[in-house]
Amino acid sequence: MLAPATAQTFPKFTGLVVDAANVLPPETKAALTQKLEALQKDTKRQLVVATIPDLQGDTIEDYGYKLGRSWGVGLRDVNNGAILIVAPNQRKDVIPRFKAGDMPGGITAGVDALDKQLRASPEEQQARLDAAAKQFDQIHQRSAERRSGGGGVPFGLIIWARRAVGSPL
Repeated sequence: MLAPATAQTFPKFTGLVVDAANVLPPETKAALTQKLEALQKDTKRQLVVATIPDLQGDTIEDYGYKLGRSWGVGLRDVNNGAILIVAPNQRKDVIPRFKAGDMPGGITAGVDALDKQLRASPEEQQARLDAAAKQFDQIHQRSAERRSGGGGVPFGLIIWARRAVGSPL
C-alpha cells in the first residue's frame, strides 16, 4: 500500500528577506532588505533571500524551484528573479563564513556578490561567470578526488522567470 503524498509547505512570503530559520538579527535583515529593494529599483531584477529550517526531503535545487514558483519571484518571461536559499539545519555544502559560524555575515556576503553580478554589464557578467565556472570545476574535481562525506550548510541560488512579488517593478 502506498503512503499518501503530503503537500510541501513553504514559509509565507513576507518580503525580500524571509528568515524562516531565524538566523538573522533584525539589523541584518533590515540592511539586506534595504539593499535588495535598491537592487530591484535600480536594475528591475528581483533577488530574495530565504533561510529555511530544512528542505523537506528535496534537493536544494528542487526545493528552490518549487519555492520560487510558489512565491512568484521575478517578472514572467524575463528571467530576472532569483532566490538565495540557506538551509542551516541541512549539512551538505560549506562556504567560509558559514563554516566559521557567521550565518548573517555569510548571507550578507552572498547578497553582496549577487548584487555586484546583477549590476554588472553583460560583458562583466560573462567574464565573472566564466571565471566562477572555471574555479567551480577545479574545486569540484579536487573534491571528487577527496570525497569523504561532507558537512556544512546547503545554500543555493535559484533563478527563473516569474512575476514580481512584494512590490511592483
